[in-house]
Amino acid sequence: MSDELSKNASELLTNIRDKGPLVWNFSNFVSMDIAANALLSIGASPAMAHAKEEAKDFSQICKVINGALTINIGTFDPYWQECALEAAKNANENNVPWVLDPVGAGASGFRNKNVEELIKFKPTILRGNGSEIMAVAGLSGGGKGVDSTSTSNDALDAAMSIAKKNKIIVAVTGATDYVTDGKLTYSIEGGHEVMTKITATGCALSCLIGAAIAVGEDKLFSTAATVVRERKFQLSVLFNYEMHDYAPSLSNYSE
Repeated sequence: MSDELSKNASELLTNIRDKGPLVWNFSNFVSMDIAANALLSIGASPAMAHAKEEAKDFSQICKVINGALTINIGTFDPYWQECALEAAKNANENNVPWVLDPVGAGASGFRNKNVEELIKFKPTILRGNGSEIMAVAGLSGGGKGVDSTSTSNDALDAAMSIAKKNKIIVAVTGATDYVTDGKLTYSIEGGHEVMTKITATGCALSCLIGAAIAVGEDKLFSTAATVVRERKFQLSVLFNYEMHDYAPSLSNYSE
């Protein structure tokens, strides 16, 4: 983790706490509570609003007060997909920054279709694990359901290709995290295998990135700094796990 990114991570957290950005989330059933608490812990204001009838209103609110949208496809059904597409469409039209988390991409044709349709609305950030990013790129990532069996190193070329093709930023997380716009790439060390045993680490990170891009002008740098901040927090969770041998959890998320 570079000194520059670490310093920016602290400044970014202060900025989030000062501004309290609205982060409008399409979360999945598994991670919704944890994601909301993660956002509250850093001073952001989460709204878990999934109805397509609200998409226009929430996108306009986000536009006026500089909020952001996050979309996580983890437990989508056809109706939720319709709602998410309406939200992404309105976010795109109103220049609201947004994050797409393609949970389980590659596991089913339905998930792949979700991502293909959503990415047309130009997410500011695409954040996924190695298998998910490779699947989005049209490669076989070998994922096991929503779990990754490919490393972030395996997926780096795919991440850069997606970023260049779609003119977006891609964050691929793993033992080493990469954040790239296809030209400039940040690498962040600090991932650990035990994080794959904790529910919602990736989902929460995607929401935290939403808060970061709501307040940070440099979206690439803000995303990388958020990953640094999250890794520091996760290292503290890991330390307690190793010292006390308890089952790690983000249920009591606190920055």
